[in-house]
Amino acid sequence: MKSSGSPRHAVIVELFTSEGCSDCPPADELLAQLEAKQPVAGAEVIGLEEHVDYWNHQGWRDPYSSAEWTERQREYAMLRSESIYTPEMIVDGTTGFVGSRARHSLQIIEQAAIPAKTDVSITASGAEKNKENLAVRVGQVVGAKDGDTPEVWLAITESGLHMAVTSGENSGRELRHASVLRRLQRLGAADPRNAGTSFALQRVVSLDSRWIRSNLRAVVFVQERKSKRILGAAATMPGAIGP
Repeated sequence: MKSSGSPRHAVIVELFTSEGCSDCPPADELLAQLEAKQPVAGAEVIGLEEHVDYWNHQGWRDPYSSAEWTERQREYAMLRSESIYTPEMIVDGTTGFVGSRARHSLQIIEQAAIPAKTDVSITASGAEKNKENLAVRVGQVVGAKDGDTPEVWLAITESGLHMAVTSGENSGRELRHASVLRRLQRLGAADPRNAGTSFALQRVVSLDSRWIRSNLRAVVFVQERKSKRILGAAATMPGAIGP
């Protein structure tokens, strides 16, 4: 399904997962493969691996888990009147499914890459220690619904993370992760009335000193507040947020 030289539309693939869930490692591996191999023609897969905290009472506390990611998953579930579960993939904020279904993920990503996308750009330039200067620009908003608000979000992910699990359902296993979500913050809202630049911002972002800076990636995406549809996205190149 992969072709070279064809234009690619960024597609955000969120994976809600947990180190305490024995069904999750295959989904973690699938997300890593989607990012590494980019197997879908026309799509640039940008992964956000979000570790939820509702497995933490099952014998293993996931060190990457956050109640914030659990709440984000709940917001998605409320739109579809569904219960939350792991592993769950959600593509461009719209379609959710069991996160280890490889063939299905390719089909959904391929469909998500077809519509026109809002143009988003992000560049990183070194700042002082544990800080990064990010410049964000969003072009004319494409596909926004009347009465909804296209919000601009910044995510920081870290790759290369792994853990030797010593208890719970994955006891004795060495788990390796894809792009683990470390931080998610709202930057503002794009103005869909603007035909040119609908949002622009330059900001110095603080980074946790415990994160390996060369493994960090900054992702910006435009997401409607009510529908949760993601209208466009971009990410820095791996290693762009260097030491």
